[in-house]
Amino acid sequence: MSNQLRNKVIVITGASSGIGEAMAREYAKMGAKVVLGARQADKLETLTAQIKTQGGEAAWCATDVTKMEDCKQLIKCAIDNFGGIDILICNAGISMRALFDELDLNVLHRLMDVNFWGTVYCTKYALPYLQKSKGSLVGISSVAGIHGLPGRTGYSASKFAMTGFLETIRIENLKKGVHVMVACPGFTASNVRFSALTADGSQQGSTPRKEEKMMMPEQVAHIVARGIARRKRLCLMEAEGRATHFVKKFAPGLVDKIFYRVMAQEPDSPLEK
Repeated sequence: MSNQLRNKVIVITGASSGIGEAMAREYAKMGAKVVLGARQADKLETLTAQIKTQGGEAAWCATDVTKMEDCKQLIKCAIDNFGGIDILICNAGISMRALFDELDLNVLHRLMDVNFWGTVYCTKYALPYLQKSKGSLVGISSVAGIHGLPGRTGYSASKFAMTGFLETIRIENLKKGVHVMVACPGFTASNVRFSALTADGSQQGSTPRKEEKMMMPEQVAHIVARGIARRKRLCLMEAEGRATHFVKKFAPGLVDKIFYRVMAQEPDSPLEK
């Protein structure tokens, strides 16, 4: 797996923390040339310096994926520094936790801007280079992008939209050799839940789940790398995701009930128990 990433130019959004940071560190160790995008320039600069100190190759560009021009500049950074792009990983994302009844609709716009439009913008500018390299386009989605997740309407909607977009890009590029993979981690120990938006758009600031029982970002990074090496279409990372994908085909109503029960058991859940 590491040999297949060696010397590959990998652009990663949301690279300043969590899964994105883990990918940057792990793939640089595997010999990839990583190009990092996120809003927090200071964290990107520090991370890039650490990767270089450890013998890796890296570049960074402050990127707000909701801004088309920022995404264009991120791709330009990859070309200017390394001459091409082999893999684009659209990882930048935010979550939410609130009932739709109580939700400010601006929260849905924010989720779509980051999770969906961020993927669209980066893909638009990277695609010619991925076509040239016959490379990989990866979207970091979620089980919420396979089946609606109660209390996460905007999150599920944005991940479903991402999946539909990526699947169409795959079909359009069947003759051009571009590999497209939708990757669905389970609940992962990262700051995405701390920054999840509430009904009024404020950050929830705490996680309703036990961190020690979640996937670690490094696990996700390795599984994604393996999926890229195998050029998989769909990468489901834990038993719950695989079960959801399978059972939904035959008993979608059962999945509805299971999801409701699980999410209602969260501390301070907006759902009735």
